[in-house]
Amino acid sequence: MQTIEVQQGSEAWLRARSKHHTASEAPIMMGASRKATRADLLRMKATGDEQEHSRWVKEVLFERGHDVESAARPIAEKIIGEDLYPVTATDDGYLLASFDGITMLEDVIWECKQWNEAKAAVVREGRCPAEDYWQVVQQLAVSGAERCLYMVTNGTEEGTVTCWVDPDADDIEHLRASWAQFDKDLAEWQPADPTKHLEGDTPDDLPVLRVQVTGSVTASNLEEYRERALAIFRGINTDLQTDQDFATAETTVKWCKSVEQKIEQAKEATLAQTADIDQVMRTLDELRAECRKTRLGLEKSVKTEKEQRRSEIAHSARQQLQAHIDEINSGLGKVQLPEIPCDIAGAMKGKKTIDSLRAAADQAVADAKIEASRIGQKMQAGLAVLREEAQGYEGLFRDAQSLVQKDTEDLRAVIRDRIREQKEAEEQRRQAEDARKAAECANAQPQAPAPTPPTAEPIPAPQPAAKGAPSPAKRPSDDEIVGAVAAHFAVTPDTARGWIAAMQMQEAA
Repeated sequence: MQTIEVQQGSEAWLRARSKHHTASEAPIMMGASRKATRADLLRMKATGDEQEHSRWVKEVLFERGHDVESAARPIAEKIIGEDLYPVTATDDGYLLASFDGITMLEDVIWECKQWNEAKAAVVREGRCPAEDYWQVVQQLAVSGAERCLYMVTNGTEEGTVTCWVDPDADDIEHLRASWAQFDKDLAEWQPADPTKHLEGDTPDDLPVLRVQVTGSVTASNLEEYRERALAIFRGINTDLQTDQDFATAETTVKWCKSVEQKIEQAKEATLAQTADIDQVMRTLDELRAECRKTRLGLEKSVKTEKEQRRSEIAHSARQQLQAHIDEINSGLGKVQLPEIPCDIAGAMKGKKTIDSLRAAADQAVADAKIEASRIGQKMQAGLAVLREEAQGYEGLFRDAQSLVQKDTEDLRAVIRDRIREQKEAEEQRRQAEDARKAAECANAQPQAPAPTPPTAEPIPAPQPAAKGAPSPAKRPSDDEIVGAVAAHFAVTPDTARGWIAAMQMQEAA
């Protein structure tokens, strides 16, 4: 946390706020504020409207609660058990927060709000109100504090309720991603007509319809009234494009109804004076029918055109989101983002004006873009882990689409397990192959061709041993003879036995 040496509420403080994204703006940026919309904040930031910005900040965020804050500070210090000091600080020059109070060790912060029964009811349940929660999240992010004492108070102990808010790493990450998306939208912001309260324009007033009869029409401006009325009816705009057009159309519908009532009243007054004056009745009926036709047509145009504008805004919002998703997917390669939910229709439900419809759609798209960017960054990190850890084993990870959405450590564990199992399987296959080859070698020793049996010759008669010759050696065993033959000719013992057996058979023959 980097402290900025400015006094809260001073011009220097306001200038410092204008150069950063402040904690009090966070609920507006997140679409959680009732004071302003995200579109309002984009406009203020884009146009640099310092006068409006400064007035809004000073009146709404500072001066109104200053007296209550001073009275409530001792109450907060008593709860925390330490002195509190007002501080303005940034994290790294990007986000800024003004603290109602922070301890000397900067481990506890205090956020004070004026008494509001609706907020107090939420605090009694142990929760920070939604419209202030993101302000507290940014304060915790900037300060690095361990917790925040959130207080709603009128400056007295009896009129004070509090709850503790602890840092949430996911919410802090979401806040930063939301500001990053806000900056992208800010860079693409285009000016539009400022929102203003619209009053519909009614057509020109008709002259007072006057008909007097005494058995016959004695005085009437009916023809003048008729020409004027028809001219006005036919000149009413039914091509509705802007909020002003819609407001005028809705006001004109009400005006038409009043004209119908006045014509009916004139007709009834005329009938009360005479039994039947055909021309007057036909004219009055014509005028009432034309007015009714105009009114019904205009009501239908209002409904149809509003639905058309609603559809156009929703379609444009979907296109913006899809363009953002396509941009992220182009950087992911073969894997793609999962479906990103975005309930644009739900966000627009209940909105009446073109500006409010557009603001609701823009907020829904901004939230979806933030989520898409978060998932895209996670998938990019997963792809980097796959390239690093799975090199040479890419074929084991054909389900990369789902794998890269895992947390980094979980993904590393999956990769290592699969590679280990693959190596073990390869080793088992190698050992099995070596054993098979050894068996084949043992059973397929080269066989020496069987020798041609020698030509039978007469066995010479035994000769008596010469005088003085040494006595013959002891006869070797059969196995020794077989072994000697096998060793001499480098054949197996079975082959040697076969040869000897063949010799014996021939000798016997």
